[in-house]
Amino acid sequence: MLPDDWQLTHDIDDFLARAGDFLRSRPALHNTPLTDIERLRTRRTDDVSGADAPVFGRLEAGGEVRAIFYLTPRGRLGLTPLSADRTDTLASHLAELGHSPAHVIADHDTAGAFAESWQRHTSAVPVPFWRTHLYRLGTLTPPRSHAEGRGRGRVAGEADREQVVRWCREFCVAVGEQASIDLIDAGSWSDSRFGDRHFTLWETPDGTPASMAATTSIVGGMVRVDPVYTPAHLRGHGYAGAVTVEVSRTALTAGATDVVLFTDPDNPTSNALYQRVGYVHVADFTGYRFSYGTPEAGF
Repeated sequence: MLPDDWQLTHDIDDFLARAGDFLRSRPALHNTPLTDIERLRTRRTDDVSGADAPVFGRLEAGGEVRAIFYLTPRGRLGLTPLSADRTDTLASHLAELGHSPAHVIADHDTAGAFAESWQRHTSAVPVPFWRTHLYRLGTLTPPRSHAEGRGRGRVAGEADREQVVRWCREFCVAVGEQASIDLIDAGSWSDSRFGDRHFTLWETPDGTPASMAATTSIVGGMVRVDPVYTPAHLRGHGYAGAVTVEVSRTALTAGATDVVLFTDPDNPTSNALYQRVGYVHVADFTGYRFSYGTPEAGF
């Protein structure tokens, strides 16, 4: 046990039994921990142990869980919101225990505070590599013009795999996501962050695929839309908005209570698009990579 009531474990079932309600209490804000931890749960293997095993921690106060962290085998450290002093306490003790996260992802203030503390305790230099807005769906609002995004959506099947993989790679090139490019090029599609997504294609009236969107499975009532991609030569016709509405409606029909997505703050077009169809800004998130020699990690 760490000071300040932090409790660590490698037992994911015990962790979820004790911290699951906390994670599900704010599914939009906790969307990344929910999906990351569910992926660790469903893909766990009995031969992962010791330094290779994921680590889970929960902060308890007054008999209630107040925050959690998780550290994946590939070095991804995820945190729910923490005050600066508690972030520093956690950084200090993770360093004392010999952990070396490759990067940290959290809400903007928490990620920044942890990066600063981690540098102070380990001399590792934090380098920002990810900055994003989090949006949550309010009232779904389909495009007003019937001409905008004309066509239909359909669930991608096995016959569409080559195109889906190619478009995901193009998306990664566009946003500079090298870790996923490396996994795709190595033939490790299932290990990439896209491997467990559910893809929908938007087709023009003549049946030509023009855009795609993917969603996570429902976890804690939450579905995340990720990614949304339209090839450059097909943009400006409303296809991205149409396919986003399609997958958002499907998620609601399937029982999701929270539908969320991340956007690039430097892309005013996509931010305006998602707001037009009903998404509302919730928070900002940031990622820092640490430069002490750990290879770039995907998950």
